[in-house]
Amino acid sequence: MKVGVVGAGGVGAACALALAARGSAREIVLANRTRERARAVAADVRYGTPLSPRAVEVRDGELEDLADAALVMITAGVNERTGGATERSDPRGRLRLLARNAEVYRDVVPRVVAAAPEAVLLVVTDPPDPLADLARTLAGHDRVLGTGTFLDSLRFRVHLAAAAGVSPAEVEAQVLGEHGTTEVFVWSGARVAGVPASAAIAQLGGWSDERRRAIEEAVRFANIAIIEGNGASRYGIGIVCARLAEMVVRDERAVVPVASFVERFGVTLSLPTVVGRHGAERVLLPPLAPGEADALRESAETLRRARADVGAAHAPHEQAAEPIPPLPPPSAGGEVG
Repeated sequence: MKVGVVGAGGVGAACALALAARGSAREIVLANRTRERARAVAADVRYGTPLSPRAVEVRDGELEDLADAALVMITAGVNERTGGATERSDPRGRLRLLARNAEVYRDVVPRVVAAAPEAVLLVVTDPPDPLADLARTLAGHDRVLGTGTFLDSLRFRVHLAAAAGVSPAEVEAQVLGEHGTTEVFVWSGARVAGVPASAAIAQLGGWSDERRRAIEEAVRFANIAIIEGNGASRYGIGIVCARLAEMVVRDERAVVPVASFVERFGVTLSLPTVVGRHGAERVLLPPLAPGEADALRESAETLRRARADVGAAHAPHEQAAEPIPPLPPPSAGGEVG
């Protein structure tokens, strides 16, 4: 199947490289405002494809060449460094980029949908949550995902694993809500080989509230730390996007913390989501500790304000946003719309 990447900057190039290296799709098409750049990135990646685990074709094209794509990643827009979103003390964080990147999406999304009306749209550009709401409005359908907190959750797992001295593969942990300053660390559900993370770290590496705060800060500002050292954060998100493409192309129905529109909250945000051929197939609400549930509602409120700022209208079948209802008690959880 075909996967498209719109935007051949640092993140788009990283997505293309990860797609090719993993053999995520049979055909990868890069489109960029400047065709010459897309052509150069495609050629650079293509020369390595003889070593891909599966046959893959990488080429450049125009937006019209995205026809029949199963998924189109949209990475176009200004990044955090260019947009001035690299201050740890700024409560808006990535939301500072919203107005500028919304203009890019108003131009690009209708053209992508015209070329590939059946494709799942994967919003990668920061801030992905309100931009996914806007993309959903512009596209006129629900097959829209945002990368959300998938990468944040992987970062959380990596730091927990380092604290416990184990492989990240042995850690289950999720960050939910906004991909931004209000993201919610679900400590109550974090596990190391089935053992609560705090208990495991206490036994294996030494636990303290200070360590917990250090882990949260490292994850919350990982992008800024990377930008300070390397100018841009691109490789981790590239791998995440390739993995999400696989879930769609192969109709895997894998469950990951990724962003989609959740009717209960009236906004796009990250919850454990079943991802398949049509994007978000189902969304789950995990049991949360009271403080985590409150934080998730606050995160949703932040995103609802951002949605209003960007003018993302409600879809015809949606009702106007109402106050977010209380979340289920920790023993419950369940499926949400």
